[in-house]
Amino acid sequence: MKLTNDSYTILISTKNFIERYYRDKKGWAKVSARGKTFRMTAEQVLNHLLSALSGIKSGLTVKVDYNEEE
Repeated sequence: MKLTNDSYTILISTKNFIERYYRDKKGWAKVSARGKTFRMTAEQVLNHLLSALSGIKSGLTVKVDYNEEE
């Protein structure tokens, strides 16, 4: 079982949209609700995640998927 950052996908959603955050060889990336990909720093990902988890923005759901090794 591999437990590194690139093993996970973070999904932040409401009833109207889903944003996806993942790590690859180049670093962190966000796929917006419209499908556009943005490169991000780890600090930017954390800022998005913490605001969702703290409840500041109501109606957000956070889910983390584990991507098994192939």
